[in-house]
Amino acid sequence: MIWLRPERTGRGPEPAHSRAAIAAAAIELADAEGLDAVSMRKVAAALGAGTMSLYNYVPKKEHLFDLMLDAATGEFALPDAPGGDPWADLRLLAHEELAAMRRHPWLAGLCLTRPSMGPNALRCTDFFLAALATSPVASALPGGTRMEFFALLNGHVCQFAEWEHNVTGGQSAQWQAELVAYLTAQVATGQYPHLAATLADSAGTAPLEPDAMFANSLDRLLSTMLGPPPPRPAA
Repeated sequence: MIWLRPERTGRGPEPAHSRAAIAAAAIELADAEGLDAVSMRKVAAALGAGTMSLYNYVPKKEHLFDLMLDAATGEFALPDAPGGDPWADLRLLAHEELAAMRRHPWLAGLCLTRPSMGPNALRCTDFFLAALATSPVASALPGGTRMEFFALLNGHVCQFAEWEHNVTGGQSAQWQAELVAYLTAQVATGQYPHLAATLADSAGTAPLEPDAMFANSLDRLLSTMLGPPPPRPAA
């Protein structure tokens, strides 16, 4: 793990680059061209360094991904400690994570395949657990269950970000029209009565905007952790 390796030993000359600078260069490249475009050669070129010299700081590409993940997680605007309202605190955490994934479309997919264990990720984990500790329901749960909830929350945000990215940027209107036509034809066969009834029940209902959809689904998830949600303030 990159986190088990000291950034520098304290001996020798001052290093020409830092992990923060390397991560920033890699993130800028991924934002512009996608995660597949990230390579040690391109990151080194962006820093004005030789490719082989970069391996002195980041021994392998997987370590580069770890640095990118943790740097993006460091963008979450969280207070030093939760405010004492677990619903508000966990909503804040989830919305900060989604905001980072909207800024960096590659982030959700990388989080799902390579969980981060860096300092910023640990800060967010501790914030989550501290928020649960203020909930009478969640604080009574075993530690393993609380960590499962953390994984569920992260997975939910990642999956929503991936879905949103595909719907708004990756799937054409023609594809969505074809999907509707396909589902209409399939439910008309009578082989899927429960799906047909559900679609009929929701017919005429305007789809929610992504922000409202995320807020609703997030509250359903949080209710499994914290119990029934408090009433929302009147608009």
